[in-house]
Amino acid sequence: MKATVYEEYGGPDVLRLKETEEPHPGPGQVRLKVVAAAVNPIDYKIRRGWMPQMGPGLPAVPGSEAAGIVDEVGEGVTDRSVGDEVLGWTDTGAYASYALATNVVPKPADLDWETAAALPVATETSARVLDLLGLKEGETLLLHGAAGAVGGVGVQLAVARGATVIGTASPANHDYLRSLGAIPVAYGEGLADRVRAVAPKGVDAVYDAAGQGALPVSIELRGGTTDRIVTIADPAAADLGVTFSGGGGGRPLEDIAGYARLAAEGRLRVPIVRSFPLADAAEAHEQSEAGHSRGKLILRP
Repeated sequence: MKATVYEEYGGPDVLRLKETEEPHPGPGQVRLKVVAAAVNPIDYKIRRGWMPQMGPGLPAVPGSEAAGIVDEVGEGVTDRSVGDEVLGWTDTGAYASYALATNVVPKPADLDWETAAALPVATETSARVLDLLGLKEGETLLLHGAAGAVGGVGVQLAVARGATVIGTASPANHDYLRSLGAIPVAYGEGLADRVRAVAPKGVDAVYDAAGQGALPVSIELRGGTTDRIVTIADPAAADLGVTFSGGGGGRPLEDIAGYARLAAEGRLRVPIVRSFPLADAAEAHEQSEAGHSRGKLILRP
């Protein structure tokens, strides 16, 4: 099969499209014929060697999020059959023609493949963070990186909980944030004053999906406390006493299936920025590292 492989840590240029051996499912696993795989920031961070504790070792196939068709079923699997269309997390690298998976859910027939591949990480991450923050109806959430793929889902889930969401983003993305139900503010110098202008009573919680140094001002806006501030992206969290939340695939699968149904019905949006052929994975990683994408980048084997 074809797979994107890197044999050393480094920049996007270490990614190569190669012929590799097909995997076969073990107990509890299924094999997917991958139709679409999503690119996430953690993919390039692992590829660069910045997160050795999360890497699979070398050589490696990147990616953990995909949608595809079940074409082999392992021992003990009773809830999936050959021919099922599914989405979820892969146990082996997702940037490949085939991948093994344990945690998958049915893909609604009306949900396109690219959106299906883009759903699991964004929905699991934002739902997990909102739970950690204990966000409730009537509260005000400050969300950094609100126009990104994960942040945009976070806005929608928080609004659905009855919260007021103030989202930081570049001015070019402000109309988009308004369409999701957020109050947009520009990030950068003077952010605290801009947030206070739209939330004079303060903010109840902060969700940092950007990791661009916004934690100190977040602490200021929370009155000097780190309570109810969670980041998924800023490595300075530990030094500042802020909660860092990482994960993947830990949310009940029925929740992910529910989000997939909402997306199929048009009630949850996960914009797709661009779709690349698998051979162009290096270009996709370059765009991912550059940041500022409004939605997800997708690879199509």
